[in-house]
Parts: sequence; structure tokens; C-alpha cells
Amino acid sequence: MSSVELVEVGPRDGLQNEDRALPPETRVALVEGLVAAGVRRLETVSFVRPDRVPQMAGAEEVMAAVPTTAPDGSPLTHIGLVLNERGARRAVETAVGEVNVVVPVTDEFCTRNQGVEVEGMLDHAAAAVEVARTAGIGASVTLAVAFGCPFAGTVTTERVADVVERVLALGIDELAFADTVGVGVPTQVAALADLLPELPDAPRLRFHFHNTRNTGYANAWAAVALGRRVALDASVGGFGGCPFAPAATGNIASEDLHFMLDRAGVAITPVDRGVLVDTASRLSAQLDSPVQALLGKAGEPA
Repeated sequence: MSSVELVEVGPRDGLQNEDRALPPETRVALVEGLVAAGVRRLETVSFVRPDRVPQMAGAEEVMAAVPTTAPDGSPLTHIGLVLNERGARRAVETAVGEVNVVVPVTDEFCTRNQGVEVEGMLDHAAAAVEVARTAGIGASVTLAVAFGCPFAGTVTTERVADVVERVLALGIDELAFADTVGVGVPTQVAALADLLPELPDAPRLRFHFHNTRNTGYANAWAAVALGRRVALDASVGGFGGCPFAPAATGNIASEDLHFMLDRAGVAITPVDRGVLVDTASRLSAQLDSPVQALLGKAGEPA
């Protein structure tokens, strides 16, 4: 089995599709709760236009107030999502330790979400990665709609491979494949993983799954079963979705994912699931939106 790093995306992807925008101080408190649960790597903010994604306004304020070390003294990695060089320049002026650039693999989604076709977005990614490198922080790329696109339909592995080849030339630390609209199935997980060779100098492998059609946890297990070191995105409470992808609701939930993998004996980032459940409950009240995770409803088995 793989060893699994949990990447908590609740403070960013968990919030960006909700009707209610939370103020920076509430988002800082969310991060503090996740850190108290044991989370050590978080996608904390995105440096995007607030008129496009008002839920992510005030990224600099959030980053100025979040903890940078855990209570036990261990370091925290805060990821800042960016779409271009301008966002990257904002990010490196904060305590962000990693810049993550989102590159959709279809022109249709890329144009609607980011205003350029894939070719232009690759240019933006190159510039953003260079900013991160110059600042001495990590750089990763997430390939959006790698499992399927709401506008282009089926996305072939060959199409993703074309974009992967270009992205790997940027010299990134990690490559993530995202099932942005929750259409992926386990066979695709293995096919996409094969696009990233297991070489000493290759980027790390990461996946981002949504449970929109109840396949997210099966896909997460398929990633674990690859037998490779892998990072998995998950959102506390199962909150999240993409505001530019119709019906793309529901990240896989951090507490449910951790329960499954921990009980299966998989080496995963240690967290206190009870604290995650409590954090999800508070977030639900703040957002006036129901928790999607099931662990808090069913409870831990005796």
C-alpha cells in the first residue's frame, strides 16, 4: 500500500462554492481548528480576483494571522492557489510555503474559468512557477477536469498526457490530477498515474477527488492501491465544489477518508478525527450549509 499525505483543502476549495462568504477572522479560526486536529499541510487561500470568487477575498489578511507552526513545534505548509503571475507575486509576499497553479486540460473549461485557452494557461503557469522558484518556495500544478469536463465531455488520457508533458517541463515539485466535476472512476486513476513516472527526480503524485457521483472514495482507494507515495486532497465536512463547474459539489471528506484509510492500516497523516468532526459542525453553522461527511453522523465504531 501507499503511504498517504492528507492535504486539507477545506479553507480554500471547501469554501469557494458556498453562498455565504466567511470573513478572514473566521477562516483563520477554521485553519486553527484543523491544525489542532493534526493537519500539517493545508490549501489555505487562493490569490484570485475577489469579484470572481468573493469567498476568497482577503487572502493576505488570512495569511497574516494563521499559525505557521503547529502546537508541537512542527512546521505547517500553507498552499496558496494562483492562476497567473500576478497571483503568484501576491502569494510570495505572504507566509505561503507553496504556490499551486491550476491548469485545466480542456480549452472549454479553461476559457470559462480562467479566460484563456490551455496554451495560454500554460504560459501563465510557467510565469507563476518562476515566481515561486525565485522566492524559494514550493511549486505545484493541479490539472483540472482531468477525469472529465462539464463542457467538453469525456477527456481522454491522451489529452491529459499532452498537458502533462508540457507541465513537467516547468520543473514543479508535485503534480495533481483533479476530478473537478466528480465523474472519475478507479480505472482512470491508474491510467493518469502512469503519466507521471516513478523516477527520483519526478514530481510527487497527488489527486483531488469529488464525491459528486459517489465515486470519490473508490477513486481515493484506487490511488492508495497504486503502491506509490501519494497525496490526497480532502475537505473537512466534505464541503466544497467549483463555482465554474455546474453541479460539482462535494469534496471527499477529510474525516471519512481518514477513517477508511486508518482502519485499513494505511500509513496516513495522523489526525484527531473527533476534532475534525467538531470543526465541520462549527463550519456548517457558520455557512448555514449541511455537513456532507458521514462520520460525524454515524460516529466511531465501538
